[in-house]
Amino acid sequence: MELLHSGKVRDVYLDGNDLILVASDRVSVYDVVLPTPIPGKGAVLTQLSLWWFDQLKDVVPNHVISTDVPAEWAGRAIRCQRLRMAPVECVARGYLTGGGLSEYRQTQSVSGIALPPGLVDGDKLPEPIFTPSTKATEGHDEPISFTQVEEIVGADQAKTLKDLTLEIYRRGADLAAERGIIVADTKVEFGWAPDGTLVLADEVLTSDSSRFWPADEWEPGRSQRSYDKQFVRDWATSTGWDKQAPAPEIPDEIVKATQARYIEGYERLTGNTWLNGQL
Repeated sequence: MELLHSGKVRDVYLDGNDLILVASDRVSVYDVVLPTPIPGKGAVLTQLSLWWFDQLKDVVPNHVISTDVPAEWAGRAIRCQRLRMAPVECVARGYLTGGGLSEYRQTQSVSGIALPPGLVDGDKLPEPIFTPSTKATEGHDEPISFTQVEEIVGADQAKTLKDLTLEIYRRGADLAAERGIIVADTKVEFGWAPDGTLVLADEVLTSDSSRFWPADEWEPGRSQRSYDKQFVRDWATSTGWDKQAPAPEIPDEIVKATQARYIEGYERLTGNTWLNGQL
């Protein structure tokens, strides 16, 4: 088995013609890997992705072959197809926060899409919007317009990526709303199979690729409590860290609180009880 790539939070191995995608317990904020892992995080996110892939299988095919992986990665890895990955990050936003809010405050728009005046942190948008970004090999991904996506992948493929991203977001947001969770935004990745089929890849609607907020606590104009790594991001910011490596160690109480948020999000969304012995 060959290690093809070790990313900020995932490791990718080649096993024959298949890929083994292993989710680690590493946590990354502001594109910097923090020195302290969140035990069990990779398993929670893998199981949540598998659940979502099943929910969305009538919307778009996915890259999952099986969960038949080496024993040491059981529960945290997926055997999947090798794809030619789309060279853009596909992001859907239903609420204004994070980088989208920063861009809106400067331009009254996000990724070239004009938005109403007077919006505040956490506001629901009139309708979900597609806000793609570059897929940087180093440094930060940068927002791009839909026109730029068309220039990168062609008009037809750009429309397909946009339509599928928004449909995945709407399906996910509607299902999550039934369970008392707001999906504020999400990032999805696509690739093309050898036969040209567009396939949903990587992870989907997890606590690392999305912002999940408790619906009964939602209050625009402030930061929202979340079931995702925003909790760690907020803690890291509060330390005065300059967002450059090396990052600070995460205190034990923050590690445990982060674990609890990941698990609560998984359990509320899936209706399953988390039984992983690590946690």
